[in-house]
Amino acid sequence: MGIPQQHRSLLSTDDLTDADLRAVVNRGVEHSTGGSGGTRTLAGDLVGVYFRMTSTRTRTAFSAGALRLGAQIIAYGPDDLQINTGESSEDTGRVFGRMLDVMVARTGLPQQELAGWADPDRLCVVNAMTVEEHPTQALTDLTTLKARFGRIEDLRVVYVGEGNNTAAALALTLPRFPGVRFELRTPPGYGLTDDIRERAEEHARRSGASIVERHDMDALPHDTDVWYTTRWQTTGTSKPDPGWRDVFAPFQVTRRLWEHSPRAVFMHDLPAHRGDEVTAEVLDGRMSIAMDQAENKMHSAMAVLEWCRGAEPTA
Repeated sequence: MGIPQQHRSLLSTDDLTDADLRAVVNRGVEHSTGGSGGTRTLAGDLVGVYFRMTSTRTRTAFSAGALRLGAQIIAYGPDDLQINTGESSEDTGRVFGRMLDVMVARTGLPQQELAGWADPDRLCVVNAMTVEEHPTQALTDLTTLKARFGRIEDLRVVYVGEGNNTAAALALTLPRFPGVRFELRTPPGYGLTDDIRERAEEHARRSGASIVERHDMDALPHDTDVWYTTRWQTTGTSKPDPGWRDVFAPFQVTRRLWEHSPRAVFMHDLPAHRGDEVTAEVLDGRMSIAMDQAENKMHSAMAVLEWCRGAEPTA
């Protein structure tokens, strides 16, 4: 199957229209259920996979996904490029654009600098995580929710933990679905940034969803569909406050959260630290769909790559 030679980049979930967002999620579900028919929509494409920071799921997902779609890949490690010897980021991006079709990158660069590599005439760039946002994780999570519940609309999702890049990406996507109630319980001093919160609230106003952030674990909701957490030490970051663990301790996900929401599922973007952000009883229990979520990262990655290159899924 030939595809148009488009070069669309995914630097933030806000790069997706509402129609694009639903189409990518639906396509991810198709891949997860085998409904995509084993298509090789990226045959002939060359995908770069550049990770200067650690990754298990995202790197494997995009590598395996690109190969399953018929592309070839070039993998770069943290010490492989001349950017380490002083070549500018701009020149590095120009070179990629002359040789590759897609670059999937987790570089530690600010999101705006990564955007400088994107070229609508030459190169798609996929943000595989920056400090500001983790867009492909949110798309994975939406794919998992759609596969589990058959819908995203009207779900109640409660996120417990730091307002990190995963929380930011969820805040920028879940409120775009009508009726969603997204609640964040973040430790004091570790919430969403003002910019992310304002953008998320605008999405909620437009769609009829709701987003609420609190900095305590009091008066928890009783009708939750999903409890979600991430590890307390976000990849590539550290906390300046030596007493941060005392601040985070009340925000551990334990079995008690299921007392009034017995049918809720548990999600975690992984890696997990049992005994910190979540107990082993929850992570390894029957309520956990964290491993389904991890597998869906590959299916969602395939949908993202197709969207970037113009292999249009049906909304």
